[in-house]
Amino acid sequence: MFGSNWWVNEALAMGGPFLLTSWVVWVIGSIVLHELAHGWSAIANGDRTPIETGHMTWNPIVHMGGMSLLIFALIGIAWGAMPVNPSRLRGRHAEAKVAFAGPLINLGLAATAILLGGCWVAIAGGYVSPSLIASPKLYGDLQRFFIIGAGLNLVLAMFNLLPIPPLDGSRIIATYVRGYREFIYGPQGMMIMMIGMVGAWYFVGPHIFDWGFGGARESITWIGNILARGQIRP
Repeated sequence: MFGSNWWVNEALAMGGPFLLTSWVVWVIGSIVLHELAHGWSAIANGDRTPIETGHMTWNPIVHMGGMSLLIFALIGIAWGAMPVNPSRLRGRHAEAKVAFAGPLINLGLAATAILLGGCWVAIAGGYVSPSLIASPKLYGDLQRFFIIGAGLNLVLAMFNLLPIPPLDGSRIIATYVRGYREFIYGPQGMMIMMIGMVGAWYFVGPHIFDWGFGGARESITWIGNILARGQIRP
């Protein structure tokens, strides 16, 4: 059905079923938690829309929807959505808090993956104790698992903080800059969104992916080196 360039086949060729499974788990899990974070923050700030619409669930189908899951099956990327009613939010900074909650949890997931990945490469590599060396395959698979988790969540955080609608960064700025809010929510808003998203994906996206996954690898190695007393080589 799909050619050799299909992302699933490429993932299987690069790292086998474990790499493919790692990508699927991290993408879906990170998106679900990102959306739930928006929901938790909205509820805490007075808006029960996420509860009333049935979106406070771990079901990825609810958060991602059919189109997102189809695109994920085709090219390996996806998105989610959490319904929020800004008019029900309480407080001057509430909308910004709700918007920032998603990227914030992605940063938390990235930090957790980096910390666990650094511990894994130091301990399973035998640098802490020679008796705790893992097999080369297990060592490499789990190291890759943590790199994917950290890198993906750094990418999600950075990309979502771009000031382009409908990304979270645009909602944060719109909370404090009235002119920007009127501009993106005006008649030209849809055109701005389309042009901005295409431009961000093709011109900024590749750099964000490089920074995210490169930073994840370096950070995991750095944490591992601290535990291994400088014995790990990049």
